Amino acid sequence: MSDDLLKWRSEFPILDKTVYLISHSLGAMPKATYDQLHEYADLWATRGVRAWAEGWWEMPVTLGDELAKIIGADPGTVVMHQNVSICQSLILSCFDPTPERNKIVYSELNFPSVMYVYEAHARDGKLRIETVKSDDGMTVPLERLLAAIDETTLLVPFSHVLFKSAFLQDAKAIVERAHEVGAMVVLDTYQSAGTVPFSVKDLNVDFATGGSVKWLCGGPGAGYLYVRPDLQAKLEPKTTGWMAHEAPFSFDTKLRYASNISRFLHGSPAIPALYAARSGYRVINEIGVERIREKSVRQTNYLIQLAEEAGFQVTSPKNAAQRGGTVTVAHEHAGAMTKELLRREFIVDYRPGAGVRISPHFYTKDEELELVIEEMKKIAASNAYQEVAGAAF
Repeated sequence: MSDDLLKWRSEFPILDKTVYLISHSLGAMPKATYDQLHEYADLWATRGVRAWAEGWWEMPVTLGDELAKIIGADPGTVVMHQNVSICQSLILSCFDPTPERNKIVYSELNFPSVMYVYEAHARDGKLRIETVKSDDGMTVPLERLLAAIDETTLLVPFSHVLFKSAFLQDAKAIVERAHEVGAMVVLDTYQSAGTVPFSVKDLNVDFATGGSVKWLCGGPGAGYLYVRPDLQAKLEPKTTGWMAHEAPFSFDTKLRYASNISRFLHGSPAIPALYAARSGYRVINEIGVERIREKSVRQTNYLIQLAEEAGFQVTSPKNAAQRGGTVTVAHEHAGAMTKELLRREFIVDYRPGAGVRISPHFYTKDEELELVIEEMKKIAASNAYQEVAGAAF
């Protein structure tokens, strides 16, 4: 069938050499990133310290505005940071827990780095964490999560799409329940932004955070933080620095917070990473997430069909409305199978308890889905596979 999104394949060099099905982990790099990083190096080489006043200083906000279009946010509501761990810590630093409101609610399938942040902050006894259990290790019962959110809840940091299984959580229901009892939410959009359409405004989330590494094809080191406009002047982050100051170049020894989204910045930004991220954002915005999602649903449905016809067990949700852009395929020796697929230039990865993670994106051909499943069948039946079947990945 005709697929006009394949015209973008030529913009991603790695697609010429591999079957690249790992955009849930590291999206393919656009050719334009070469130019972006050259622009950065050339500006540093020719303008030196003047580059700060010629665009570098504003980049965490100006690039945040480009990212904002992807997640349905207004200009001036997103700032760039190095990663999600920093963003979660910064959000948490805005609050002083009380005995009456000190509970953090999240599921056991949250991304571990996020849990580490909250567990570390809970060591002083001021926070208490309620971890919602999963019955199958792949999904989180919505009613169980909603029931855990009560009048003592401070924050609910949850993944829009679970990294392990691609289970798409009901963000609207979670946000509404949290607000009903006076709690706030932190929506982790790392596995949804760029492949699942949504609007942080329509969802009315308090905070959202994610990164550019995956579906946004923006590379590492460029995380982002959304703060709802009405909260911006009310909160005073303790994780802070001179970029959060109202007049940073006054070098005032007393912190006076900026009145806008800049108050959620801290120290000097990672400028090269911001340059690298920009080209991916522009591609996603030009295509549109709705078109990407339409293709993603079609291809993940096809991938599930191919996997099941080949005798493999699919552990991701079968219902596309409950699934992000990834399909996980279970096998007794999924780690060893993944290792062999990588050796053969089929780029996928593996997560314990889930299986082989396979992710088509807008630049993926249908034939590549057929090829990867066929290759998995060959590996499962081969003597070479039997030799590595016990190997840890």
